[in-house]
Amino acid sequence: MAEQSPENIPVPVKEVEALNVNAPNQASSSVAGVQISEEEIEKRFQILRSVGEECIQEDELRNLLTKKVAPICYDGFEPSGRMHIAQGVMKVINVNKLTSAGCRVKIWIADWFAQLNNKMGGDLKKIKVVGEYFKEIWQAAGMNNDKVEFLWSSDEINARADKYWPLVMDIARRNKLPRILRCVQIMGRSETDELSAAQILYPCMQCADIFFLEADICQLGMDQRKVNVLAREYCDDIKRKNKPIILSHHMLPGLQQGQEKMSKSDPLSAIFMEDEEAEVNLKIKKAYCPPKIVKDNPCLEYVKYVVLEWFHEFTVERNEKNGGNKSYTNFEDIVTDYESGDLHPGDLKPALSKSLNKILQPVRDHFKNNERAKNLLKQVKAYRVTR
Repeated sequence: MAEQSPENIPVPVKEVEALNVNAPNQASSSVAGVQISEEEIEKRFQILRSVGEECIQEDELRNLLTKKVAPICYDGFEPSGRMHIAQGVMKVINVNKLTSAGCRVKIWIADWFAQLNNKMGGDLKKIKVVGEYFKEIWQAAGMNNDKVEFLWSSDEINARADKYWPLVMDIARRNKLPRILRCVQIMGRSETDELSAAQILYPCMQCADIFFLEADICQLGMDQRKVNVLAREYCDDIKRKNKPIILSHHMLPGLQQGQEKMSKSDPLSAIFMEDEEAEVNLKIKKAYCPPKIVKDNPCLEYVKYVVLEWFHEFTVERNEKNGGNKSYTNFEDIVTDYESGDLHPGDLKPALSKSLNKILQPVRDHFKNNERAKNLLKQVKAYRVTR
């Protein structure tokens, strides 16, 4: 694929050199000579838009699809302990949507970032084992790998250090400390935490990743939006026209009342990808699910964002006395029945457990029958998770 001519960016020579390699490749701006109908573009747009709870900006996303056959979509993760279904099932759903819409997905295995953030006690060997375990799960869960590339941050940065570090330095130089501190949420930290110098460097590096990977779209959780916005602000600073589009997905809550997201340190708050059927049943049974209350109800959120997205149907099994079995194909009907009391937690919870267990069974089978996967899981379970 031929490269686009570099943009005329008014920054010193060394910075131009670092940034040009990261400018989006626009050889496909003519859509590789293939005429794509407005209908097809709209279809791709709707698929991509369905991934994000928020999109910055929709008009830019539509414009990108008219100019590029295979936009590069950046996603990433810190290898940090066992994987729960928000990281597992939801990522499979979202990545498969992205590739079905023609995107190339670059999944950034942020091993150095996990070390900076003191995950696994900062032990890089353990972090790499967890990264391999994550890859194993996604493949077992059905991620379409045809257009997916897994990249280890340590390998990629070392291979092109001359491009990466000048970019990190430029981002750091152009931002005041308070602006960077507002981004520490991306590490699961707050501005009032006692942060190491490494954790101050982290947001500058994550911002640089977007350009280093030539990303057209940043597809991360809502908890990562601040650093993605920082990347767009950086484009304004350097007069770069092509800003990364932010597609922020929904964050699944924990299973207990008031938990905004799943916690690996609280086993009852999260369903892990290799949990046994009995464990899933118990966790859902104990989950917060008040009758007739939809708001902040984690069980209903799992139905909406996991079950309906996976199966496009949610079936509740009941005896004839309680109205008999009922299948739902849209969340609005579930909400209506739940608020009225026609759908009770006593019926919803077993149906949710059954659906989740069906999704997780191939992963369980893989980790029982594949020796490499079995060994990885054994190691990860033995590690102590550090915050």
